[in-house]
Amino acid sequence: MDTNDKKNDVKSHVININELHDNQRTFGERVADKMADFAGSWTFIISFILILLTWISLNSWIVWFTPYDPYPFILLNLVLSCIAALQAPIIMMSQKRQESKDRLRSQQDYEVDVKAAHLIETILCELEIVKQQQEQLLKQLAEKKDDPS
Repeated sequence: MDTNDKKNDVKSHVININELHDNQRTFGERVADKMADFAGSWTFIISFILILLTWISLNSWIVWFTPYDPYPFILLNLVLSCIAALQAPIIMMSQKRQESKDRLRSQQDYEVDVKAAHLIETILCELEIVKQQQEQLLKQLAEKKDDPS
């Protein structure tokens, strides 16, 4: 096997963990990832603050006579509790998936490291052979130089 075959053999075994993992995701896992991405963004935080301020404003000042959720905003507390109760397991599912993806990535890193160590060892052996051949050639040249015949 020549050097080009070895290079192609190593390249053919390289796996893109991100593509592999993304192709194996179920619909629920994709939804959990999207929701976790959104829940951890500034867009979510700002929009959530605006919704809360709107809710409190409507029930405190605008709908002064017949508020649908008067102070202490019990319905708002119920909604927030439900959001938190649903959001926490969804984020945990996404984190669990990310952990399995990291595990795959570390396994691939280990395999690449083992291949690299093997290739380095092979190269060092080949260099040692070249060094020995070079020494033999130098000896032969020295002998020819010393031998006048």
